[in-house]
Amino acid sequence: MAITKESIAAARKAGRELGPRAVAARYRPSVGKLEVEFDNGVTLAVPARLIQGLARASATDLSKIEITPAGWGLHFPRLDADVYVPALFEGIYGSKAWMKQAARVAGSTRSAAKAAAARENGKKGGRPRKAQEVHA
Repeated sequence: MAITKESIAAARKAGRELGPRAVAARYRPSVGKLEVEFDNGVTLAVPARLIQGLARASATDLSKIEITPAGWGLHFPRLDADVYVPALFEGIYGSKAWMKQAARVAGSTRSAAKAAAARENGKKGGRPRKAQEVHA
């Protein structure tokens, strides 16, 4: 099969239709966020502490970021860590185990807002009881 200019153009067009690609990325230490700019004009900012492989990294380690040629990956050479960009868009910041641990930590956080919400929920009768199974 011969590779033509038309087939290359068609492949590039098909690639663009797969979704937004990262065109720039930087770490902003003042706010602790990884910012990713996409070819569609959208900028996504995610706290680096939420991302597996970046959570305990220093600002120096996060300052060097390489974007993969397809624009779907970020590589942090000082950490030898990679981040899959489409997963960031979906709110997935690591493996299932990582996300489960992050949810556990977030759920155990105490704040005035959570306490107030619990009190309001209590006024409504509290958390609904689990349905009882009836065995015949």
